[in-house]
Amino acid sequence: MEDELWGRVGKLRTWLDDQADEVPVADVRLLRILKVGEEFGEASEAVHGALGANPRKGRSHTWGDVESELADVIVTAMVALDTISGDGRAVLAERLRYLVERVGLEEHAEAG
Repeated sequence: MEDELWGRVGKLRTWLDDQADEVPVADVRLLRILKVGEEFGEASEAVHGALGANPRKGRSHTWGDVESELADVIVTAMVALDTISGDGRAVLAERLRYLVERVGLEEHAEAG
């Protein structure tokens, strides 16, 4: 599953790289990071809509919309991480290992 997931991230990254043929590499990296913020904004808007928190718009979204927007945040962050590191899979795996270990759950993660 992980191979399939990162394979698809790689396909998206390659497609995006092909579209940015005249954009300097430093700008591509920056824009991919900024895109995470844009996607987070869309997730936030969906939460407001699911809660009906904006009186002008009412209940404009569902919790399913929130889930989709959160997935977009994750995928966008994965593409950005892979763009910056060249090996997003390894960076994410190491960071997740560190975070689980930091809260003292490493033995549970290995057993499960």
